[in-house]
Amino acid sequence: MSRPATTTDTRRRTADTRHRTTDTRHRTAAACLLVGALLIPALAACSGSGDKDSAGSASASAGSSESAAAKANLTVLAAASLTDVFKAAGAAYEKAHPGTKVTFSFAGSQELAAQVKQGAPADVLVTADTKTMDGLKGDTNDPKVIAKNRLVIATGKGNPFKIDDLKDLADTKIKVVLAAPEVPVGRYSRQILDAQKIDVKPVSQEPNVRAVLSKVELGEADAGLVYKTDAETAKDKVVAVDIPDDQNAVASYPAASLKGSKNPAAADAFVTWLAGPEGQKYLQEAGFQKP
Repeated sequence: MSRPATTTDTRRRTADTRHRTTDTRHRTAAACLLVGALLIPALAACSGSGDKDSAGSASASAGSSESAAAKANLTVLAAASLTDVFKAAGAAYEKAHPGTKVTFSFAGSQELAAQVKQGAPADVLVTADTKTMDGLKGDTNDPKVIAKNRLVIATGKGNPFKIDDLKDLADTKIKVVLAAPEVPVGRYSRQILDAQKIDVKPVSQEPNVRAVLSKVELGEADAGLVYKTDAETAKDKVVAVDIPDDQNAVASYPAASLKGSKNPAAADAFVTWLAGPEGQKYLQEAGFQKP
């Protein structure tokens, strides 16, 4: 049978209760201190990262702008004489700039100028003469000359008429084809023929240099005046007769981004690339002269 609690027992239980309460309070305080110690660095990190986050955000924004400039669908209006080299250069540019697509539209420079004036959607223009580009100052940004070219006489395979110089083109037995006078190569052709006082009556006047070359390739003409680089693309079908420098004309090729471009940064980047080492490598390997 249990004995009645004494005063001493009551005091002991009270002391034990107070001890446990104090111990609990100590442990709670320690836990709070530990939590605080863990939270302070985290809060400090959050507080101190403000500038870094801002800088990171700005950096990400800049990176995003660069990405937007690099990744775009570009439409490039280019002179017909650039057809082969630009196809190769465009593929190289796309490879070096993942996400970018370059689409070319080739034609005579005068046709390209008409397209720009009519508001055709495009980003870059490259003509075969500075005169055409100068006539579009209100539509283009500052142009850069990216290459130069010279004319040659293209004759049928084996040069059956033994054409040696410009004077031979005056022979009425030879069917000569030229580009139309409003086309840069046609204007250059008339310029050098008139300077030498050579009267040539062409059997046809074509809308661009590639059309002239095609006539000779197909045997529909015996000779034609084309750019040296164009004759090079068909050297298995035509013979290129050089024209002395003092009787020749130099064609300059300016490139410019268009003010109406929806991808202005990417358009400027492409023009800069054409004028830079990589673009120049392709142009010069194709026979174009340095700017």
